[in-house]
Amino acid sequence: MRMLALLLLALSAMPAWACDACQKQQPKVLQGITHGTGPQSEWDMPIIWVSAIIVLITLAFAVKYLVRPGESAPDHIKRTALRNTELTHG
Repeated sequence: MRMLALLLLALSAMPAWACDACQKQQPKVLQGITHGTGPQSEWDMPIIWVSAIIVLITLAFAVKYLVRPGESAPDHIKRTALRNTELTHG
């Protein structure tokens, strides 16, 4: 719950990140979020959206497999490290 509150607090401060000159150059979706020039061609925004979707899907799967990996087979490779307590490093 604390993490969600911190995330919402950080997102609420986002419009303060861009300067006035940069806000005028950005499309309405990105105004107040980013610096620099806006998209230079019609392909820039679709590329950004596809990239963002890929990142979000990757993040979702990373969290999913971190929380519930789903490996319960007794012959899974991780079991060799868990069974062998005499492993030495280096």
